Amino acid sequence: MHPSRHLQRRPFLQGLAAVVGGAAVASSSLKAKSANDRLNLAFVGVGGRGGANLEELTKDGGVNVAAICDVNGNTLAQVGERFPMATKYTDFRRLMDALADIDAVVVSTTEHTHAFATLPALQMKKPVYCEKPLTYNIQESRRIMQEAERANVATQMGTQIHSLPNYRRVVELIQSGAIGNVSEAHVWVSRAWGLQSEQDAAANGDIVSVRERPQERVEIPKGLDWDLWIGPAPMRPYHDVYFPGPKWYRWWDFGNGTMSDLGSHMNDLPFWALKLDAPKTIEAFGESAHPEIAPASMSAVYEYAARETMPACKLFWYQGTHKPTIWKEKGIPQWEYGILFIGDKGMLLSDYGRHLLLPEDKFVDFKRPDPFIADSPGQQQEWLDAIRNGTPTGSPFSYSGLLTEANHLGNVAFRAGKKLQWDFKSMSATNCPAADQFIRRTPRAGWSLS
Repeated sequence: MHPSRHLQRRPFLQGLAAVVGGAAVASSSLKAKSANDRLNLAFVGVGGRGGANLEELTKDGGVNVAAICDVNGNTLAQVGERFPMATKYTDFRRLMDALADIDAVVVSTTEHTHAFATLPALQMKKPVYCEKPLTYNIQESRRIMQEAERANVATQMGTQIHSLPNYRRVVELIQSGAIGNVSEAHVWVSRAWGLQSEQDAAANGDIVSVRERPQERVEIPKGLDWDLWIGPAPMRPYHDVYFPGPKWYRWWDFGNGTMSDLGSHMNDLPFWALKLDAPKTIEAFGESAHPEIAPASMSAVYEYAARETMPACKLFWYQGTHKPTIWKEKGIPQWEYGILFIGDKGMLLSDYGRHLLLPEDKFVDFKRPDPFIADSPGQQQEWLDAIRNGTPTGSPFSYSGLLTEANHLGNVAFRAGKKLQWDFKSMSATNCPAADQFIRRTPRAGWSLS
C-alpha cells in the first residue's frame, strides 16, 4: 500500500497509536521470524469460520499447526486427526497459559468470546488474527485496541472483502475526488437474521422462528462443553436455537445480529473511503427493541465531523426490509446489498464485487485515477506477511476496533431508543446514561479481561 496515499490519517485516539485509514504502519518490532522460518500457530475455534481460516493459513506452506482448541469435542477430534502433532485444548484459557512456544494466534470463536481469547495473546505480545466482529461490545473493543497498541504486533480482523480489488478501486475513486465532496453514504443489506413478524419470517426463511427464550431443557449434544461455550455470557440451559452457529447471532447475550456481522463487511467500505473514526451522534429506527433478540429490520444514521480535507458527513445503515428512499423510488439500480456514496459531483454505487459511477452517462469519458492502493494477497496471507516482514495489514485492530465500535453503536442507539451524543474519550453517551448497559457488561464468574 502506497504510504503517501493510503496511510495518512489525522491522529484520533488519545493514548493509542494514530489511526491510519485501514492499514497499520509497518514496524520492525512486528517481525517475529525470518521469512524462511515456519510459524507455530495456535487456532482457537476450528469449526465453521475457524476451519476456513485453518485451510487458508496452512496452504501458505510456512505454517505449523502447533495447537488447536474447540469447545466441541467432535470438531476437535476431527481436526486433530488431520494435525496429529497439534496439542489439543477444549478451554482456550488453558491454551493461553501455554503460549511460550506459539508464534501467533488465530481466533475464530463465537462473537462473545473473541476478546477473551485475543487479549491474553496480545498481553504476551503474540500476533493475532481475529474474526469479525472484533469484540462483543464497545468496552471490549477499546480494551483490545489499547492492548494491541502496547503489544505492537501484527493484528488483523477477518474482513475478507476488505482485501478484494473492488473495495480498493472504490476507495481510490472516493479519495481522489471522482464524485466530489461526499456528504452522505447509504449502506443496506437484505439479510434478516433476527426478530421478525411471523409473516416476515416465513417470507424471508428466518434461520429460527422462535421469538422468546426457550424454557424447556434439551439434551446437550455429546462432545459439546456447554459451560465453555457460554463462556463470559450469563448462563442458560442448552437449546438448539443457540447452537450450532449461526443461530447464536440473533441473541443479544452472544451476538449483535446483522449489524455486527454484515456491518463489519459493508460499513467497512465507507469507513475506509471516508476516513471515518468515531461518530458525534447515532440514532436508530425500527420497532421497539426486544430484550433477548436482535432486530431483523432496522436502520440507523451516524453523524461524523469533518476529517482532514473531507467535510462532515452522514452514514446511513439499513437492514432487512429498511431501504434508502432513493432505492425504493428506483433512482438507482435495485441491488439487494449496496453502498451508495453521494457527492456534489455524482454518486458511486458498490457492493462486494462491483461498482458504478452514477449517473452513468455523466461518467462515460471519465478517466480513473492510477491505482495507489496495492492489491492484497488476501486477509490471512497479509497477516502472515506482517508477522514475517513487518508489512502492514489491511484491518489492524487500530482500524477494525473503531469500525467495530461504530457498528455496535448502531445497536446501542436502537436498544436505548434515543438519539445518542457520543463522547469517544469517556466511552459514553453523554445524554443517555441508560445506554451504558449496552456499552459494557460484567463477565460471568471465572472470566475476566484483566
